[in-house]
Amino acid sequence: MKPIIGITMGDASGIGPEIIAKALSLKEVYDVCHPLVIGDANVMTKALEIARVQLKINSIKDLREAKFECGVIDVLDLGNIKIEKLKMGQVNAMAGKAAVEYVEKAVELAVNGKIHAIATAPINKEAMNQAGFGYAGHTELLAHLTGTKDYAMMLIAGPLRVTHVTTHMALREACNLIKKERVLKVIRLTHQALQSLGIKEPRIAVAGLNPHRGEGGLFGTEEIDEIVPAVELARKMGIIADGPISADTVFVRARGGAFDAVVAMYHDQGHIPVKLAGLEWDERNKKWTAVGGVNITIGLPIIRTSVDHGTAFGKAGKGTANPQSMVEAIKAAAKMAKMKFPIK
Repeated sequence: MKPIIGITMGDASGIGPEIIAKALSLKEVYDVCHPLVIGDANVMTKALEIARVQLKINSIKDLREAKFECGVIDVLDLGNIKIEKLKMGQVNAMAGKAAVEYVEKAVELAVNGKIHAIATAPINKEAMNQAGFGYAGHTELLAHLTGTKDYAMMLIAGPLRVTHVTTHMALREACNLIKKERVLKVIRLTHQALQSLGIKEPRIAVAGLNPHRGEGGLFGTEEIDEIVPAVELARKMGIIADGPISADTVFVRARGGAFDAVVAMYHDQGHIPVKLAGLEWDERNKKWTAVGGVNITIGLPIIRTSVDHGTAFGKAGKGTANPQSMVEAIKAAAKMAKMKFPIK
């Protein structure tokens, strides 16, 4: 049997439903897993029209009704969108609330062993907050739902894998949170995640926070006081860790094969190299020609992958959204599920 991957529909006003429809039109997705959309059947029916793909919707209330056949999209229909009130590309509290409910249902199924992993389409933080959910994003919502305290974000684009010590916060605040204990936790989570991806002896690079990794304390002492002690402790635990390494070279070395992952200190330090590797922009035609990359939440008791982009309200409803990242997220979830579960 193949792993069942629960695909949450994301914000119904964005490109999530469209890229799911396009991804599930590909036989290569069904070759590696049984995809199950957790969302709204009416929205997915509309998404088929937007995406211009010839598929059918199988609206179900129970997993036993799923067909798992290429050409038919199984939708666990929560029926929580009033389609007549939905406006594409606009922040909508109804869509924000529904997006949270899809994730809640997916986590329930994953925790109870009904599905093997979750792949999420993008949500809109403003819509979610308008609906009364004060989470910074998917990661924090998933951590709350699973009762997880130690977690981190891993981004993957081709051979480049990057985890983050801090993510969605002001840069001043992020610098204050670069502490030995947190850096060590992320190194350990990275080690475990790489092993779950089939890398037996992961090689982990740890980026410095300051320019030239502090230049011996001239540009800051976080490397001396916090990062070096964390790396040394990781090595004592048997983890192959190197650093701190200057952030202006470490990602190039990792892409070249020197390391299996890089631990970045803050959001943009890690996101910029990954998006340079996974995204391509065509200025002449004003469009993205490549939208690759996968976001994995590591440290959770369940497997969760996601696209590495947002709801793209400017593209919503036009049929031009690129499903590449969605396809990669589903495949990554399937690969991790096969490593974790003895599916026969």
